[in-house]
Amino acid sequence: MTSQLRPALTVFAALTLICGVLYPLAVSGIGAAAFPRQAAGSIVTVDGKAVGSALIGQAFTSPRYFWGRPSATAPMPNNAAGSGGSNLGPTNPALLDAVRARIVALRAADPGNTAAIPVDLVTASASGLDPEISLAAARYQAGRVAGARHLSREQVLALIDRETRPRWLGFFGEARVNVLALNLALERAQGRG
Repeated sequence: MTSQLRPALTVFAALTLICGVLYPLAVSGIGAAAFPRQAAGSIVTVDGKAVGSALIGQAFTSPRYFWGRPSATAPMPNNAAGSGGSNLGPTNPALLDAVRARIVALRAADPGNTAAIPVDLVTASASGLDPEISLAAARYQAGRVAGARHLSREQVLALIDRETRPRWLGFFGEARVNVLALNLALERAQGRG
């Protein structure tokens, strides 16, 4: 029995050292050297104060700000520690009820807006932490934000255009807008930081 136990413990200790200590340290070191900002969480600061991350969506609820995708990270919205989808299928009554409630909330926040609501404003992503929304979702909210901030819709649309990120390499994905960056641009446009 000891002839089998000793090699098994040796292999266990070696693999624990390699996979549990050396590999994570090497990957973390390479990541910090090659991508220092991303490895540190892509923290966005304003006047030396951290206001969020460019990679993790934040929950904005004031009509003065653009709202991001809903988060399925319950009970706290946009909880990075609980990242994941809701696992509710497209015909699940709970998902349908949640989508209906989000539609009602969007219509109540902007009753004059009769445009079709973009799907990314009423459905959570797989991670539940998306920092970006589609151009359609940003433009849908432009009237509400402009009214709450006493700006023209054209001024807000110009900010959306300025903050738009194009498709990656010109053809991967969709053009999109980082919600935090757009909200910070709104604040700067009105001289608030």
